[in-house]
Amino acid sequence: MSSPTILNTPATVLVVGNGGREHALALGLARDPAVTSLHCAPGNPGTARIATNHEVDPLDGHALTALARELAADLVVIGPEAPLVAGVADVLRAAGFVVFGPSRDAALIEGSKAFAKQIMDAAGVPTAASRVCTTPEQAAAALDEFGAPYVVKDDGLAAGKGVVVTDDRVAALAHAASCERVVIEAYLDGPEVSLFAITDGTVALPMRPAQDFKRVGDGDQGPNTGGMGAYSPLPWAPASLVETVQRTVIEPTISELARRGTPFVGLLYAGLALTSKGLRVVEFNARFGDPETQVLIPQLATPLGQVLYAAGSGRLTEMGPLTWHDGAAVGVVLAARGYPGTPEKGAPITLPDDTDTAHVVHAGTALDEQGRLVASGGRVLTVVARGDDLASAREAAYEMVGRVGFPGGFHRDDIALSALAAPAITTL
Repeated sequence: MSSPTILNTPATVLVVGNGGREHALALGLARDPAVTSLHCAPGNPGTARIATNHEVDPLDGHALTALARELAADLVVIGPEAPLVAGVADVLRAAGFVVFGPSRDAALIEGSKAFAKQIMDAAGVPTAASRVCTTPEQAAAALDEFGAPYVVKDDGLAAGKGVVVTDDRVAALAHAASCERVVIEAYLDGPEVSLFAITDGTVALPMRPAQDFKRVGDGDQGPNTGGMGAYSPLPWAPASLVETVQRTVIEPTISELARRGTPFVGLLYAGLALTSKGLRVVEFNARFGDPETQVLIPQLATPLGQVLYAAGSGRLTEMGPLTWHDGAAVGVVLAARGYPGTPEKGAPITLPDDTDTAHVVHAGTALDEQGRLVASGGRVLTVVARGDDLASAREAAYEMVGRVGFPGGFHRDDIALSALAAPAITTL
């Protein structure tokens, strides 16, 4: 069959995935006047309100290609990491589609933490000292070398729950033993932040920095999760943060991947620690982060579909710098009881109407046999609000959280709270 006609703007867009990140992206794409037909595969009850959902497996590149042909899609946006690491973008590109999302080889920067360390070493990107371990003996030696707090990372994809940071050496060894291969590294002190960059493999446009909250409980207590909330921008961060990360992290990494013949086309996510010894990379992801995407997309003034299309078609220089609305945004995740262990599914949910300043993003939701909205995953919803400043955005977010009917869920009460009084960091 013939390849789709490539247009100057993406009239028809297909978003691959069904989580909160994909709903947030769909909301942003729906606001782009160039996007006139929006589709999700498979999508969720939230995306169904603004797009046409299609029951297609996001890991099935050939089924997605058939759907993209049927839709005559101008742009395919791949949201989750698993399809990217599986090479779904390669299948779609081979069929002639403009794709926002890296190839299998480039996505390995998230698919293997050991590979990411190799890229950083070759590119001169600052990161923690580390060891790759495949045996209990190697793990024990690495733990002793770096000392507590112990940082043990599953080398492969782990849905945001493959990292253990603990003072308990026995627990650290147990986590290492449960993984086929781990990266054990020195602990990085200081606050962690996220910075995303949209790139066509050569040019990179940085987004605003954001901060998410990994621990399940207030005060950063309890086990790691995929993220319990986020906010952006960071009023306490140094003014030079974006420029420094762009110069020392994003550009060298993109250049190194291109040098290897695997240009990165998509969203490069840099997880960073602002340590006492300077900026360090904690991790890379190969896609929009969740839940940071939920607070970044509503603030973006640049038309989302057009910038993603420009990146996918190698024309990012035509876009110029990204532009942003004034103010701040806060997102609060509502999770199912039992998360991040075994979440309880099937709990009913009732939602308030969206307002001009606050809305609800669906992540782990479904419709039961009676058509009622129920919880179907661990992180179920994200309530997102914008405000003139961080305090007003936070107040609006929690006001809407209080109007969500989800008796089977829970949330943190302190998302962005410490940022309101955090002392400014003037230098990196």
